[in-house]
Parts: sequence; structure tokens; C-alpha cells
Amino acid sequence: MVVVARRFQGRAVLITGGLGGIGLACARRFAAEGASLALIDSRPDRNTEATAACRTAGAPRVIVLACDVSDEDQVEAACAAVREQLGALDILVNAAGSMLFKPLEAFTGEDWRRLLGVNLLGPAHFTREWLRHAAPGGAMVNIASIHATMTTPLVAPYAAAKAALLSLTRSASIEGGAKGLRANAVAPGAIDTPMLWSNPNLDSGAETLSAEDVGTPEDVAAAVLFLASDEARFITGASLEVSGGRLARL
Repeated sequence: MVVVARRFQGRAVLITGGLGGIGLACARRFAAEGASLALIDSRPDRNTEATAACRTAGAPRVIVLACDVSDEDQVEAACAAVREQLGALDILVNAAGSMLFKPLEAFTGEDWRRLLGVNLLGPAHFTREWLRHAAPGGAMVNIASIHATMTTPLVAPYAAAKAALLSLTRSASIEGGAKGLRANAVAPGAIDTPMLWSNPNLDSGAETLSAEDVGTPEDVAAAVLFLASDEARFITGASLEVSGGRLARL
């Protein structure tokens, strides 16, 4: 018999992008370990099965909130709702992400603002609220990317945002340390989500993937839960690569 740990019993976990992909995989794992969940999404109606799946997995409470993560007023309101409805904001997982494929010279200012808004400013807005309101022992995990350190053509704003997200994580770890808060990042490689398979570099052959290169959202979720748990109490300001060793082979 497999015994599931209950590392997050009594904890309130906020996950952006929580209704799909890596965010939903994290939500299910946190639910199985006793956490109450706030799932943040720009379109909360797009996955009506998510809350049922999390409750079935064991979450005592699940709320879903609509929020444009790039809008700081909406972020502030969402975090206030989480504190009111769940009683706390202990753990933050910034998993919302957006990607657009274009040559660098074709990206417009609006493209940059939109992509940086979701991939960098969104985490920054949520980090501010978490630093203001989380109690000692709280943790944040940002979903970065191997694009932060080694990238490919056509994704310049995404790669730049993820590189900056690692820096934001380090800053949050420094400033949160005095409050008893930890901040870390996970840098996934090729993960089996719609974002991966929409990559035109795969269609053109400019980028190739073997079966061993592709992980699952659950692989990332396992790393996120470790970093968010008390088992990682002496880890902060770090970035954990979850890529099946892909960077080592490049």
C-alpha cells in the first residue's frame, strides 16, 4: 500500500495557471497532501473538472478565481479573496505562462508587454502580496524554464522573462528571509503540455525531441512540492532544473 504524505495539511496554497498543465498537476498533488487550494486562471470556466479532481484527491477546500495576472489591481483583489476565504496565503506557485513564436525582429512592443506581463510582472505582483501577507514558514515556487539559461529561436520575450524570473526569485529569497519565508524556482525542460507541442521549431525540424527529452507535468509537480515543503527548509534562492538531463546533453 502506498502511503501519501500529508505535508500540507492546514496550509493554503495559491496556484496561478492552476486549471491546466503544470499548474493543475501541482494542484492535484497539493490536494492529495491535504492543502486547501486557490486556483487562479484568466478563464476559470475552461476546466470545470479541476475543482472536482482536487476535492477527490483530498483538498478540504478549493476555490477558483478569475484574474489577469498582469493586472496588479486584479492580483491584489484575488489575494485578498484567498485570505478571506481560506484564512491564509501560505504557499504561492507562479505557474501561469504564455509563449508566442516569432523572429526577434517581428516582435512588437505590444507583444513584449503582453508576454512580460504574464511571465514576469504577474509573478512579481503575486510575490508582493505573498511577501506582505504570508506567515513565517511560507514558501514560494516560481515555474521558470530552461529557456532562462539556454534558449532556441523565436521565443525571445519568453526566454528574457524567464531569466528575469530567476533573478526575481533570488531577490524574494533575500527579502523574504527576514520574515521566515523561502523562495525557489523550478526550471522545466520539454514537458508534455499544449505549449510544448505548439512550438513551430518542432514542425520545421529546427528543434528535435526524443522520448527521453519529454517529461510530464507530474514530474514538475513533484519538484514543486518538495521545494514548498518543510523538507526543503534550508533551500532558498535556488533553481532546480527538471529536464531529464536535456541541458547536459546539448
